[in-house]
Amino acid sequence: MKVANFGNESSLHSAAKAWVAKEGDKFEVLVDGFVVDIIRGDLLIEVQTRNFSAVREKLQSLVKNHSVRLVYPIAAEKTIVHVNENGKVVRRRASPKKGQLIDLFDELVRIPHLVREKNFELMVLVTKEEETRCNDGRGSWRRRGISIRDHHLKGVVGSFQFKHVDDYRCFLPKNLVQPFTSRQLSQHLDVSLRLARRMTYCLREMGVLKIEGKIRRALLYKIST
Repeated sequence: MKVANFGNESSLHSAAKAWVAKEGDKFEVLVDGFVVDIIRGDLLIEVQTRNFSAVREKLQSLVKNHSVRLVYPIAAEKTIVHVNENGKVVRRRASPKKGQLIDLFDELVRIPHLVREKNFELMVLVTKEEETRCNDGRGSWRRRGISIRDHHLKGVVGSFQFKHVDDYRCFLPKNLVQPFTSRQLSQHLDVSLRLARRMTYCLREMGVLKIEGKIRRALLYKIST
């Protein structure tokens, strides 16, 4: 469905909104003092491509009186496109970074308490994306001055909805020995310790995990029944 680009939306935000949209939806509507991306009947839909902190206050307010769906894209495949200052493509390459569904905890760590709200749900789009970069000297020192111009959605390979707290239990391996530490979870899932710690924090805030004690300085977790 074709949807107009409003204001300073990135191409990725606009395209994700178009992918989610259905006939009859209303766009960019003021609700309780906030501009909402999509309204579908009684459902408010907000697309956020990064930094959940930026919409935390907005979501906290809206879920009090409305059903809210947060849509978040994760790039399973990404192509880096380098352009010159005139926008001409210089080269392109595949990014070695492959996003996974479990990466949602990198952002969810900013709003884990919202998952317990009956009016809140999360939709994750697993995508193929293009990232446009330009060596214009204006970017981060980490990228040696190369700036990121835009992100483009090239396809959606899957979508996942999390409507209830229990839906997040799918990330915990069934053969996980309890109690366990974040380090043990990271080894079991083959993810970084940083991501595993964010995951255990989120699941604890949701009530999916509970603390069973400590081993040395590490917290021990058990799955709530």
